[in-house]
Amino acid sequence: MLVRMNLARIVIVDTDEEKMSMIVLRESEGERAFPILIGIHEAYAIDRRTKGISVQRPLTHDLLERLIDRMDGQLEQIVINELRDSTFYAKLVIRRDGELIEVDSRPSDALALSAGTPIPIFVDDSVLKEVC
Repeated sequence: MLVRMNLARIVIVDTDEEKMSMIVLRESEGERAFPILIGIHEAYAIDRRTKGISVQRPLTHDLLERLIDRMDGQLEQIVINELRDSTFYAKLVIRRDGELIEVDSRPSDALALSAGTPIPIFVDDSVLKEVC
């Protein structure tokens, strides 16, 4: 079973002594929430996209968005589907010509791609049971 989630928080600590970032996903219709540690560059990309800040040249996530669009695809949803050895796994679910295509992705890249859009984020219930 998939559970709808929202991007609740982006935490970025970028000092000389410490560089750490994470996102927090919260259940849309419930109380469960959990953090995912991500790279600092991905955190900045997610933050920029949620705030609608554009950059002069396309970043990887912008490029991927344009590629999906140019191939007449539509990103339908993000699914965080597995937690293995403390590492989260995700997939992009893309619709193209009526067919659903699933593409493996790091959660941070998937979330950067969907940030600031109405594209739904889901987490497999088995993952939620492990982290909450």
